[in-house]
Amino acid sequence: MTTDGDIADHPEPYDVVVVGGGNAALCAAIAARRAGASVIVLEAASKFYRGGNTRHTRNMRCAHDAATATLSGPYTEDEFWDDLLRVTEGQTNEQLARMMIRQSKEMLDWIVEQGVRFQPSLGGTLSLGRTNSFFLGGGRAMLNALYLTAERLGVDVRYEAEVVGLEIDDDRFRAAIVREADGRTRIRGKALVAAAGGFESNIEKLVEGWGEIARNFLIRGTPNNRGTVLDLLLGAGVDSIGDPTQCHAVAIDARAPKYDGGIITRLDCVVFGIVVNKHAKRFYDEGEDVWPKRYAIWGRLVAAQPDQIAYIIFDAKSANLFMPSLYPAIQADSIAALAGKLDLDPEALSATVAEFNAAVRDGSFNPDILDDCHTENLTPPKSHWARRIETGPYSAYPVRPGITFTYLGVRVDHEARMMMKAGGPAENMYAAGEIMAGNVLGRGYAAGIGMTIGSVFGRIAGQGAARHAAQ
Repeated sequence: MTTDGDIADHPEPYDVVVVGGGNAALCAAIAARRAGASVIVLEAASKFYRGGNTRHTRNMRCAHDAATATLSGPYTEDEFWDDLLRVTEGQTNEQLARMMIRQSKEMLDWIVEQGVRFQPSLGGTLSLGRTNSFFLGGGRAMLNALYLTAERLGVDVRYEAEVVGLEIDDDRFRAAIVREADGRTRIRGKALVAAAGGFESNIEKLVEGWGEIARNFLIRGTPNNRGTVLDLLLGAGVDSIGDPTQCHAVAIDARAPKYDGGIITRLDCVVFGIVVNKHAKRFYDEGEDVWPKRYAIWGRLVAAQPDQIAYIIFDAKSANLFMPSLYPAIQADSIAALAGKLDLDPEALSATVAEFNAAVRDGSFNPDILDDCHTENLTPPKSHWARRIETGPYSAYPVRPGITFTYLGVRVDHEARMMMKAGGPAENMYAAGEIMAGNVLGRGYAAGIGMTIGSVFGRIAGQGAARHAAQ
């Protein structure tokens, strides 16, 4: 092994160098290896914490033409596209999105061939039994299956191997500089797949886009997604896509840890109550749409409130209609007493609840559809699932913005090749997962689509990288 200053050279180049260790990276590595390429996966985290945000996932959204053993009915390509168009409000690359949706139909079988297993969808407020496939054992089990397959195929995996430099000549990748416990190593490759996530755990970068309010954000996933690889690529002339303030952000329990709280800190009870800010005022329609199509707007909504804090208020009728947070709800026998426990003005919260109750128009309550329980002459309205908050004990969850992943990333084409600022695709550089999600998600989110982006573009990138290496 030769050295260049304090950088040691790995003796032999790989066909494909994959940077990252989550779903997108593993799908790319497996696809490339199955195509005959030699592959190395460089994961910044330790083995225990491998997998980035995939560790915290539960399901993926794929189009399918008929019910299966784990899906209750068909979910057509057109319906998937309509859902994506609605949540992004048109801010998506239609060609790439439709290609992803079309290829997602194959992923249900392909991912099973890599050892992943599905279970019947969960019940409750998610309402995903027809559209989303749930991993048996959750995201960590899914990751374990992919790693096992990759290692059996002969993929090399290096943990605690942080990529701190990329050697790129114009539009051609030459090598990655990797920092490990014993020093830095140059790993050469014939092709690169960047699948290293976004920059959501880099608070200073969030502050650059959001301002000082970002210091009150909580990071739902890995603390390792700091945007280092993204910065290296953009600095080397790769074209960017997306807005630095657009992200997958949900309302999570304000008592969650700063990093890595995961899905058990998410709250699915917004539709069953009202949400107020620190002044005990409502600020958005809690019943605008079914939860999987609207839960990801609540992080941004709370971020816009004073001190980036809000409170979900509900009564005993709704206490068992959703999966609770890791932390217990705050309870009291009266609204005024509940306000005291939340450090809210008791008179203000009591007035807000009374005004809401007076506006409720009874209907047939049904959490699985857009029901007819609504308010009248109330601003903001509650369009569905509106029921009076009148049955004690009364409960509340404090919530803050929980950032899952950011959308500013690298621009890609339909082959997952990175596009260069100077024009045209890179010669041998591909991207998959959160680092390129902004091509599909200009804004908004629909449950499970992050895993779809990672799986579909991961496989495309791996296959493309292997083809290039074989030339």
